Amino acid sequence: MTSLVTGRLTVTELAAHFHPAPGYLAAASGGVAADVTLAALAADQQAWADGRRGPADYDRVVSHTRSLYAGLVGVSSEWVAIGSTTSGLVANVAAALPDGAEVLVAEEEFTSIVFPFLAGGRLRVRSAPLAELAQAVGPQTAVVSFSVIQSATGELADSDAILAAAERVGALTVADLTQAAGLLPVAAGRFDITVCHAYKWLCAPRGVAFMTLRPEVADRLVPVSAGWYAGEDPWGSCYGTEFAPARTARRFDTSPAWQAFAGAEAAVELFSLADLAEVWRHCVGLADELCRGLGIEPRHQAIVSWPDPDGCQLAALTAAGIRASGRAGRIRIAFAVWNTGEDVSAVLAALGRGGGR
Repeated sequence: MTSLVTGRLTVTELAAHFHPAPGYLAAASGGVAADVTLAALAADQQAWADGRRGPADYDRVVSHTRSLYAGLVGVSSEWVAIGSTTSGLVANVAAALPDGAEVLVAEEEFTSIVFPFLAGGRLRVRSAPLAELAQAVGPQTAVVSFSVIQSATGELADSDAILAAAERVGALTVADLTQAAGLLPVAAGRFDITVCHAYKWLCAPRGVAFMTLRPEVADRLVPVSAGWYAGEDPWGSCYGTEFAPARTARRFDTSPAWQAFAGAEAAVELFSLADLAEVWRHCVGLADELCRGLGIEPRHQAIVSWPDPDGCQLAALTAAGIRASGRAGRIRIAFAVWNTGEDVSAVLAALGRGGGR
């Protein structure tokens, strides 16, 4: 895919690439395909059907997508690993910890960055409220694992405080960017390790995930899912018993989902060209407008969530043709680049709060 423009796409220019049905407010569950992504997928499928696409042909696609993501989050592409799930990437961290090591996580954290530490029962996993996570870091803490933006509530972690607390005790930081990358500017290099699945705010096909590493951390992890693609020369690592892992973060690569990467390349490039600071302001502005309409304090975040234990409010939105989601006994509405004030009005009308702006 060639670059779409020179410079940065505005919110209006970025939104013009998306054409979801009115009322799609579920980007926190899954993004929607952009026109360029659909075109890339269609071209790849046709090449596959015609017998013009072989495994080695995807090497360029994977490499370019890796570089695009690296640029998006501000790190060198040498220190970006690719995978299919965030939990599989986090497993490289969990496997490297000694028995009994303490891992601190936020309460109600998304389990893909929690369960890898619980599996096998070797490690001690402790939780604390997100707002108190930095204060909960103690001298025995080996890893702090948290989402920069929480999945269930949209709450932003105090990354500065968590990083400072972890540094004081020498704990590794594992930050999940799945609900952040593509929505707001992020600097992955601030954290020891980050993971991100690209199917949400980056609007890529499911099956494309990334992990970034600080170079000095790489030797402390264990490539538990190492296969042929983790070799210094992947096409020379298909057979035999000699393990020659890549010297960069590629040693943690798993074999890519080829067709998914064909779409991800286009999707990640699109967001790499966007003014994400403007995207964040646009989405937060709509979310705060909804909060005011609901009579709750604006939260200055792109996801608005409130209790809906019986699911009645979610059912009302669904009946009105609005796609939202329910998580942890709460209703969750996510404003993305394609949403407008009309979506705010539609939600308020469906909930009986008036629909005018």
